[in-house]
Amino acid sequence: MLQVKNISCRYGAVVALRDVSLVVSEKEFVTLIGANGAGKTTMLRCISGLLAPFHGEILFGGRPINGIAPAQIVQLGIAHSPEERKIWPRLNVRDHLRLGAYCRSDANGIRSDTDRVYSIFPKLAERRTQLCGTLSGGEQQMVAIGRALMSRPKLLILDEPSLGLAPMIVDQVMETIRQIHHSGMTIIMVEQSAAVALRYADRAYVMENGTIVHEGVASELLRDEAVRRAYLGKAETGKAEFRHN
Repeated sequence: MLQVKNISCRYGAVVALRDVSLVVSEKEFVTLIGANGAGKTTMLRCISGLLAPFHGEILFGGRPINGIAPAQIVQLGIAHSPEERKIWPRLNVRDHLRLGAYCRSDANGIRSDTDRVYSIFPKLAERRTQLCGTLSGGEQQMVAIGRALMSRPKLLILDEPSLGLAPMIVDQVMETIRQIHHSGMTIIMVEQSAAVALRYADRAYVMENGTIVHEGVASELLRDEAVRRAYLGKAETGKAEFRHN
């Protein structure tokens, strides 16, 4: 579904990605792990058109998408739930979901998909008219994911879905993401907790200093001693049970 071929990207004079390649197959769940500043979020922003690589090519469904505006990339079937959620505090839940469907004109389909988001996240149905600035962090993350789903994506991009959440809420959010994946959604995710990411994903890419240094099946990387020493602290190592099924 997605092919990233030898892309390089910079912020001003600073090169953030160097000749990076990866693939994501249809219905696959792929995660990017690595330390802060490794280039993970930059990679996601390149895929969704928010940043333009100065070298290389990105293909979605075999079609080059380099240089295409983010709104057009959404219409092609890529939705991005961003780091730190990017919620408007004075808009309510229902309005956020409507904004997620801004590129669509099928009113009946939008209503149906809104109901589907409410079925995935029942808390949002209860709070549909509540201002999002008054929601908990976990509820705001539900809004961000639900908003992305409203464009009916083929590929869902998730950037740090557990950021700032209590451990119990992280488990709830990740279980919901797993259910979305099992419904047939293709997912690429950046996650601050390597243990969490590797428990749920099919495959993983390990990034360092703007390059990919390792890749493999998530369950195998979870047991890899070098990966465990570098990216899983003692607390995470102790609870790094593999949950994918």
